[in-house]
Amino acid sequence: MASIGVSDKSLIVSFGEMLIDFVPTVSGVSLAEAPGFVKAPGGAPANVAIAVTRLGGKAAFVGKLGDDEFGNMLAGILKENGVIATGISFDTGARTALAFVTLRADGEREFMFYRNPSADMLLRPEELNLELIRSAKVFHYGSISLIVEPCRSAHLQAMKVAKDAGALLSYDPNLRLPLWPSEEEAREQIMSIWDQADVVKVSDNELEFLTGSDKIDDETAMLLWRPNFKLLLVTLGEKGCNYYTKNFHGSVEAFHVDTVDTTGAGDSFVGALLCKIVDDQSVLEDEPRLREILRFANACGAITTTKKGAIPALPTSADALELVNNGK
Repeated sequence: MASIGVSDKSLIVSFGEMLIDFVPTVSGVSLAEAPGFVKAPGGAPANVAIAVTRLGGKAAFVGKLGDDEFGNMLAGILKENGVIATGISFDTGARTALAFVTLRADGEREFMFYRNPSADMLLRPEELNLELIRSAKVFHYGSISLIVEPCRSAHLQAMKVAKDAGALLSYDPNLRLPLWPSEEEAREQIMSIWDQADVVKVSDNELEFLTGSDKIDDETAMLLWRPNFKLLLVTLGEKGCNYYTKNFHGSVEAFHVDTVDTTGAGDSFVGALLCKIVDDQSVLEDEPRLREILRFANACGAITTTKKGAIPALPTSADALELVNNGK
């Protein structure tokens, strides 16, 4: 039988920001103490798109970049990684967003953003490639694109167009508090589109932030559950993930690896999940198959923590399967 080409696969469209992360050349120091920085492409929705293509899936990215060296570099990285780039607009007046990210000694991150405003915030509804969005089987987005207009309106329209065309909506709020005017505003805006998603993934920190509870348990997670959800996921870092559907819930253990940098681990997890469900959503109602997919997604997340930076660390299917079959 002829092998299926990427063009025959169902499309996952990722919407939102792509930016340059500047990462210190030395780990475990504050931004002020860093002797130098290395540039690394980033932005959660873009990471998810590349995570999908790295695993052999078909992905497109919709967003806005500055018409500058960094913006052209980022568009080039998407194309090099096989991501469809026809949803990208360029802004001649605003720069591509930058983030200075330092890894603390414990491997967690601190951010300082340069966006006032950056090109991604200026995406207008009329610049959306609606044809591309309508062809998505899965439409994935975060919450950073909700912070300011006109990007917020573009986000809401893109979501509506995708949903009306029958796409599965996937939401990873990807909380970045320094970008919001206040905690209250962040909570309110993140929750303003909560009910519309089909699949939602939150981290343990986001669960605490959105519920106001300091408990990471089933009862707390169910505060975020909505009747129309197909799947709610809570990722727990080295403790794996918890999953909730209408009919069952449970947890899947993580793989133990030598963590260097947690950047992109959640995006890798989401990309793997979306890749596995895009052509067969019935797995969301089949617990043994869903657990297998989440184990694969956990492996992808784990591998991504073993190298610095998100995109260079995103695994192939072969990498992930090796860990699934031999991992602890």
